[in-house]
Amino acid sequence: MELGRLMVLGTGGTIAGVAAVAGDNVGYAAAQVGVQALLAQATAGGEVGTREVRAEQVAQIDSKDMDFAVWRTLALRCQHHLDDPQVGAVVVTHGTDTLEETAWFLHCVLKADKPVVLTCAMRPATALAPDGPQNLRDAMVVACAAGLRGVWVVCAGEVHGAQQVQKVHPYRPNAFSSGESGPLGWVEEKTLRWAQNEAPAQARSTLVAIKDVAQCASWPRVEITMSYAGASAATVEALVASSVEGLVVAATGNGTVHRALQGALRQAQAQGVAVRLATRCPLGQTIAHPEGDGFDFPCMPGLSPVKARISLMLELAAAQAPG
Repeated sequence: MELGRLMVLGTGGTIAGVAAVAGDNVGYAAAQVGVQALLAQATAGGEVGTREVRAEQVAQIDSKDMDFAVWRTLALRCQHHLDDPQVGAVVVTHGTDTLEETAWFLHCVLKADKPVVLTCAMRPATALAPDGPQNLRDAMVVACAAGLRGVWVVCAGEVHGAQQVQKVHPYRPNAFSSGESGPLGWVEEKTLRWAQNEAPAQARSTLVAIKDVAQCASWPRVEITMSYAGASAATVEALVASSVEGLVVAATGNGTVHRALQGALRQAQAQGVAVRLATRCPLGQTIAHPEGDGFDFPCMPGLSPVKARISLMLELAAAQAPG
């Protein structure tokens, strides 16, 4: 076989959702249709490329309920297939709610010398005009791109990188954005077109080796707190009292924190809790002060609060790993 096999791994989500009425795009049950059926629907108009395609059901959940156990299983199955010389790429069907978090997690733990492409849908499989089949076809086109590696997200004809992509709309089919950087490419009639005429390199960010993911029975507990007008110390104090190991602050502006919250965070840090800053602004990233970093706590530029949480979780897990 000249081209490596394409593995499609299913995890559930709206793309596998079912509604009682075909016109209902809101009142549906997610994660009802198996990945093999999704693949059959996506390829009903003809095969995509010349690769052999196989499907595997890894999980069947609404992605709002994504957890570390499913992440661990998914990462191990992805790496298993990536390590298989007969496999050329992996596609993952996923719910939209936590897709950006799963993409970042996989980016941080996989040795992805081949492409891993996540895709999704905003309408259930039973919709009058479901978007899942086209999204899955587009993801397969990207997965078949020559020389591609790393973790990618494909939705509504757009290709995004794992770091920048965010869900920005609760309903419309093109619900994802990469902010100021924009899409990295587009899929147009089975053809992949890169914004810069070639695949952009995604910086590797492996924080925990996949072998350590396999051995990790439980993950460090990291929570997110937000700074806002009238913020208090109460949430942070409660989290510290409940033995939280890390805190990510969704800070205002350029990493600023309400003074009441700041005091509680300093106390938490003094008690051994790892504290990191990320801005709650959807565009841009924090900028260090000319005289130094200027932040009371380490900052995570370029990461949304939910992705900063994953990075801190992995950082703490790496520090706790044997050896």
